[in-house]
Amino acid sequence: MQANSANEKQYIRMTQTPIPKLVITLAIPTILGMLVSAIYNMADTYFVSQLGTSAAGAVGVVFSLMAIIQAVGFTLGMGAGSLVSRLLGQQKGKEADAVSSTAFFCALGFGLLLTVFGLVFLDGLMELLGATPTILPYARAYARYILLGAPIMCASFVMNNVLRSEGKASLAVIGIGVGGLLNIALDPLFIFVFKLGISGAALATVLSQCISFGILLFMFLRRKSLTHLSVRNISRQGITYWQIFKTGLPSLCRQGLASIATVMLNRAAGVYGDPAIAAMSIVGRVFMFILFVMLGLGQGFQPVVGFNYGAKHYDRVKQSYFFTLFTGLGILTVLAAAGYFLAPSIMTAFRRDDAVVIAIGTLAIRAQCLALPLQPFMVTSNMLLQSVGRSWSATFLSMARQGIFFLPLILLLPALWGLLGVQLTQPLADVLTFASSFFFIIPFFRKLAREQAALQAAAQADHQ
Repeated sequence: MQANSANEKQYIRMTQTPIPKLVITLAIPTILGMLVSAIYNMADTYFVSQLGTSAAGAVGVVFSLMAIIQAVGFTLGMGAGSLVSRLLGQQKGKEADAVSSTAFFCALGFGLLLTVFGLVFLDGLMELLGATPTILPYARAYARYILLGAPIMCASFVMNNVLRSEGKASLAVIGIGVGGLLNIALDPLFIFVFKLGISGAALATVLSQCISFGILLFMFLRRKSLTHLSVRNISRQGITYWQIFKTGLPSLCRQGLASIATVMLNRAAGVYGDPAIAAMSIVGRVFMFILFVMLGLGQGFQPVVGFNYGAKHYDRVKQSYFFTLFTGLGILTVLAAAGYFLAPSIMTAFRRDDAVVIAIGTLAIRAQCLALPLQPFMVTSNMLLQSVGRSWSATFLSMARQGIFFLPLILLLPALWGLLGVQLTQPLADVLTFASSFFFIIPFFRKLAREQAALQAAAQADHQ
């Protein structure tokens, strides 16, 4: 009875609270959580960079591996989260329990497979991801611990996304935030005080992820969430697995292609030596920090869309989209201007003694800052389509930025322009993705308007 009351209360909140207040309320803890995640990723890069240029390059190589782990976690987490928010919007609590439990235990299983496969083929995997002979020893030491933590990382992504989809963003951020802050504290301790080097950075990451996992699991076990995790709730229907996978497919493409794109970027940069790999690795972490602001805002917006689309409040779907879009545009325009002018200082903070790394990274940061104001439209459109179940459209847009456009460009531009081509590939891919997003979002809103008109006509007919 108490659970039903909590579900009803949350339903009213998600479908009746004014959109600006609701999106911001959900987005603030999500943005904070994303920023903490970005900060501890940057902390890894910063502290490891003090060990040398090759060590800094290893972070970029292993980042591809972490993107694979994230691909599994986000596929199951975002797929389950989107379904959960719509099911809760339709007031189907038992079905939501089945989805969240199925995704959680699948994440543990797939994460374990990544651990076993990665450790067996560790050296070959690192070379495949772009490690040079000088980077390989650092990459091997870093990746070993990351692989051991793959199951808990995947499962944590699922729990985090399910909590957000319920509108419980503040609970989700506690687990992620505590783990992130702990990682920042443990990095210098393990790397320099305990003299574990780059292995210390990886160990700090895994221990922090274990703490995050424990906190998030505690939220579910203590019934702080609307859905409940249990082996008994695991679905025995194949359609549930297919719906989770299909809905999470955009995340799989986004994260999976991010890994492939990083590998290709490392290989293209590797032609110009370890300084180029190190520079592009640092730039990648800096923009991860910036983009996490937009992703956090978008993830605060997603449960609002899911609940209201499930409840057929189409006017609120449209209002939340444009509020998120214009809010993100304002924030990222300011960050783009700051990043453009502060680019040399940002690179100097990471590799003060390497002028080549600073020069390569400064140009790359400035080029990406010019394209940064395009991100709000791309991210908000993609998340909208995924949240309402337009899986194939969302999948295409997820593939576009670091797949459909990035991969051909990273093969073509360096051949034409050398190192400059490496630096310009991502911003040019962003421009093309921005343009292609219009072909999906305009038809969606036209169809939404027709559905809303039909709903209003049916309501008027019932009154007559």
